[in-house]
Amino acid sequence: MKHTTRILALLLALVLCLGLSVTAFATGETGSITINGAVKDQTYTIYRILELESYNATEGQEAYSYKAASDAWSTFINSDAIKEHYVKVDDQGYVTWVTGADPAAFAKLALAYAQNPANNITPAANETTTATGTTVTFNALPLGYYLVDSTVGTLCALDTTKPSMTVNDKHETPSIDKLVKEDSTGNFGKVNDADIGDTVDFQVTIDAKTGAQNYVFHDTMSAGLTFKTDSVKVKKGTADVTAEGNYSVKTTTAELTDNCTFEVVFTDTFCNSLTNADTIVITYSATLNNQAAIAGNGNSNEGKLKYGEKNDLTTAPSTTKTYTWDFEVLKFGNGNEQKVLKGAEFVVLSQDKQQVAKIEDGKITGWKTAPADLTAENVTGSVLTTNDQGKIDVAGLDAGTYYLHEVKAPDGYNKMKDDKEFTISRTEDATDSSMSYNKLTVKVENLSGTILPSTGGMGTTIFYVLGGILAVGAAVLL
Repeated sequence: MKHTTRILALLLALVLCLGLSVTAFATGETGSITINGAVKDQTYTIYRILELESYNATEGQEAYSYKAASDAWSTFINSDAIKEHYVKVDDQGYVTWVTGADPAAFAKLALAYAQNPANNITPAANETTTATGTTVTFNALPLGYYLVDSTVGTLCALDTTKPSMTVNDKHETPSIDKLVKEDSTGNFGKVNDADIGDTVDFQVTIDAKTGAQNYVFHDTMSAGLTFKTDSVKVKKGTADVTAEGNYSVKTTTAELTDNCTFEVVFTDTFCNSLTNADTIVITYSATLNNQAAIAGNGNSNEGKLKYGEKNDLTTAPSTTKTYTWDFEVLKFGNGNEQKVLKGAEFVVLSQDKQQVAKIEDGKITGWKTAPADLTAENVTGSVLTTNDQGKIDVAGLDAGTYYLHEVKAPDGYNKMKDDKEFTISRTEDATDSSMSYNKLTVKVENLSGTILPSTGGMGTTIFYVLGGILAVGAAVLL
């Protein structure tokens, strides 16, 4: 049974279609129901549950005589779920209300019954609003007790004391708020930053409404985020909600109804349990991957809720952004920044120097435990080498403090004695929910000396020179 459990603000209405000055029932009288504030392109349907056989509306002497409007509705009125709990039916079929019974609960059961094809219930009438329409009117209605349904799935309150009635559709729209966790503070907000390879946690709060139908949460992640399919958890308020019987997570192309990353589809049973006082909290995670956008506009994650009988109504989307940053190394020699040095090899260490960054195509892809002996051979997959311009570009870091450790100096230069500390800083702009930074250049100098002098004199060289001079002189004398 589709849409069997919707609270649609379905307050049952007595449509008393007589002028207020008339106090007695007149055969053949008809009335009307007008719904103001109707939602465009949505359908409003009315069901006549009880016929008003006769009544007296004299003030202080009101009296109404009801019977089931059809055999199908008689079956409903006399069912175990309804009779004595909500209404009483006498031997002649006249219906009276049970004092203290809940009309909203009665309405839900009536709607479920009406929408079950097996019960052969025909609506009294239905009207669909136009793209610009805000009013729906049902005219020439036989008097009776009416149930109003809307594909919007929101509350329609009906007045039971007027012949021609005006109903204001409250059209209470659910809303969502999507947040992302900043790991440095543990707080949720609209933006965060992270290392590539980090897990990013998200939280979506849905402000539910009475009459919820077909709630489906859609989440769309940018290419730099990889959804963790087993990470979805749901709470109703603070209470955990199990997936079985309440929701399912759709991730495959065949299952998804649009180009989103995943959907959380809530069951009719779960939607039926929702009221205006309820919130649905969905939490899930993703990994910031090596396709992540560096700085710029960040890596977006958008959520929205689709709802309504046709599942064609959509809340305003809510978006978060996850940022990651890069920095540059400039290697130069002997105090001259123009004398750039090629071939210097570095690794990036965490703030506590206990971890060394894993590198792939110039991007941080994660961290591993730093070995006690930081040599090039011991840190395979982590080494960065300066190019012909003496530079290294490194991307994929969270804001924070790090260290450069030189594992090999350029030929002819002394290796750095101490690790080079550097800090990546960013600023957050709350007005447009964004982050920005100034790209950092870490300048690293290497020193070298001139060729060292030889020790001792000229050795035997002087004797060869003097001997040659003497030999020439002797030859001249002879």
